[in-house]
Amino acid sequence: QVQLVESGGGLVQAGGSLRLSCVASGRTFSSYAMGWFRQAPGKERDVVAVISWSGDSTWYADSSVKGRFTISRDNAKNTVYLQMNSLRPEDTAVYYCAARSLFGVGRGLNEYDYWGQGTQVTVSS
Repeated sequence: QVQLVESGGGLVQAGGSLRLSCVASGRTFSSYAMGWFRQAPGKERDVVAVISWSGDSTWYADSSVKGRFTISRDNAKNTVYLQMNSLRPEDTAVYYCAARSLFGVGRGLNEYDYWGQGTQVTVSS
């Protein structure tokens, strides 16, 4: 069992930055691929970025976040990060981290087994 706790969300003006953190419990964190997802009001939850267990491989959902967002992890701290720069109002959402226990890096919601409670990010124009 893995428990995930996100933090770092908040209210920021357009163009600003935030760094989200997700701390995982359990000794097997370093063996899990991790992902960040977001759910905007009235929309489905979508993948933002994923990272392999080693951190060597990353993937970003689309061009709207690539170049602005960076996913990283520190296995010694059981933590995965999402650095978000040049934030836009359309980035407003609840951001969730998730862990995948199976081999490989998943890109879909149903490929992740454990979820955090989410952290709100609001970007004002």
